[in-house]
This record gives sequence, C-alpha cells and structure tokens, in this order.
Amino acid sequence: MKILIVDDHGVVREGLRRLLSVHFDATIIEAANVEHGLAAYAEERPDILVLDLNLEGAGGLELLRRLIASDPDARIIVFSMHHEPVYATRALRGGARGYVTKSAPVDELITGIQRVMAGEQYVDKEIASRIALSQIATEDPLQSLSIREVEILRMLGQGKSMTAISDNLGIAYKTVANICTQIKVKLGVDRTADLIRLAVETLKS
Repeated sequence: MKILIVDDHGVVREGLRRLLSVHFDATIIEAANVEHGLAAYAEERPDILVLDLNLEGAGGLELLRRLIASDPDARIIVFSMHHEPVYATRALRGGARGYVTKSAPVDELITGIQRVMAGEQYVDKEIASRIALSQIATEDPLQSLSIREVEILRMLGQGKSMTAISDNLGIAYKTVANICTQIKVKLGVDRTADLIRLAVETLKS
C-alpha cells in the first residue's frame, strides 16, 4: 500500500507520516506543492492521496482537478483546515472521495482513509452536519461557484493580484479577469474591491 501526502507544512507531513505508519502497513510518500504532488503521483501511483487544499501557488483544488483529469479513479481524501461547506462540496464534486478537517478527531481521518480505500466516500461528522444545514438553509451563492472560481476567490482573499493569479494558475490574465467578472455576477457584487472583501470574510485561509 502506498499513501501520498501533499501538504505544504513539513510539521504536518511528519505528523501524518507518524500517525499513518501506526495504523497502516504502507509506504508513505510526501510532496509539498502542486507540481511535486503531480510528479509524485505519476511516479509512485499511490493507492490513496491525502491532500491539503491550502497549498502555495495553484492550490489543492487545482491539483485535485488535474489529478482527476488524468486519473478519474484516483482515491483522494482532502485533509484541510477549511470548515466551510463550500470547500467540501467543491472538493467532492471535483472528484475527491473524502473530506476531513484538521480539527477533527484522529479516528475520523483513519476511518476516512479506510472507507476511501474500500471504494466508499467519507465526510467527517462536523462537515457532514454543516453541509446538511447549508442545504436546508437559504441557498448560499458560493455553492454556485466552480472549482476554478473558488480557487481564484481564495487567491484574491490572500491578497494576490490578478497578474499573480494568472502566473500561479498558468492561464491568461484576460481569463482571470473574465472569471472574476463571472464571480461578481454570481455573488451579486459590482466592484473588485467588494469581491476581495467577500473573499477575505468568507474563505479565510
């Protein structure tokens, strides 16, 4: 069994390595960013990937998108600090098999990996409750955003310029500007400054 951990914090990777070594008889591979994650996945073909969303540069949602595009059967469980239902739903719709927050009890992550390895889906209890509540509440406009739109909104919230976002995602500046316009329409804001404020308030990283 091979487990690939993609997280940009070395302390987190080391902690996960030790934890997973206790519970699984597995070879554990590590990567710190999108490009290294893609390369490690292609070379090692892990049985499961434990993915952080808050990666430097293009981000975990973009890595998820690229991996699923190249291997629709990839078993990916997101292990993230983000508690917002929009992140969990975007990740699951994007092809992730599971979603566990970093504040969840250890046994939630272990159970999640076991379930995903068995071909099932798994969402930790807190996130499952939040998703259920968001579905019965008034529809959240963030739910209408695509994975790419959420990722760009996250980068705006981190203070990145559209030029920096263009460079990080490897897409044209005009494409980023057009996507920002689409996000404004979906979220009902007129100015980029309002969009950035909304990103900071709603998608804190």
